Amino acid sequence: MIERLAVIGVGLIGGSVALALRETGSVKTVVGCGRSKENLVQAKRLGIVDHYTHDVAEAVDGADMVLLAVPLGAMRETLSGMRDHLQSNAVVTDAGSVKGSVIEDLREVFGEVPGWFVPGHPIAGTERSGADAAFASLYQNRRVILTPTSETDPKAISRVELMWRQCGADITRMPVAHHDEILAATSHLPHMLAFSLVDSLARLKENDEIFRYAAGGFRDFTRIASSNPVMWRDICLANQDHLSAMLTRFADELHELAAILEQGDSEGLLEIFERAKRARDRYIDGVE
Repeated sequence: MIERLAVIGVGLIGGSVALALRETGSVKTVVGCGRSKENLVQAKRLGIVDHYTHDVAEAVDGADMVLLAVPLGAMRETLSGMRDHLQSNAVVTDAGSVKGSVIEDLREVFGEVPGWFVPGHPIAGTERSGADAAFASLYQNRRVILTPTSETDPKAISRVELMWRQCGADITRMPVAHHDEILAATSHLPHMLAFSLVDSLARLKENDEIFRYAAGGFRDFTRIASSNPVMWRDICLANQDHLSAMLTRFADELHELAAILEQGDSEGLLEIFERAKRARDRYIDGVE
């Protein structure tokens, strides 16, 4: 049982954790913290939080579990705000999509990675944001990656793992650098491609007609371009080294594809398409 959960950033991620823990009877009191009063009022109306505040120090006061679900660009300021205000048994975890930058922020604020901090990243979400987007089943059968360091207290890890299991998630542990490399390929690159494609087409002279006749494939591929631009700017900058490498590799693949198309190489195109279909089917349906 979590006696008092402080959720810093009551949006899709943080709000869904609170709702899931409420549904399983795993938390007594939830305190929300954020900058938008309108969003916090809505979070209370929806039963996500019991109380809310704009002050991080006030939010974490008396909390035995703290979840940081803020944009990466706000992480260091948030950590500074809670410094010297945590109670002795508090465990803090986060939901940031890039772990290397969170570790850097911890070292900058605290001079080390405190034992009570457990870096984490739930692999779940939608393109929606804010308290209205939260729902209790978001983490059911979804994966949460924890990236503890050598300084992380094993008891803190156990408490965070239990919290996520109570939300219905499966837990995986991974080194920080490996996490950021994997997520650059599977999450950050697709978002950059979606944003870039929509922006490129929007700047064409005939963009109204292009979007008017866009079919389901375009909507499916570009859905994530409706995600929070500020959040994704912060993510891309925080993981710029791994993401730049993936973009360069993908650009090389596109140049190769363009050459195959220009040559009219039907067998080359078919080979790429079939290889991609097999990989996607295996990933989605487990089909060999």
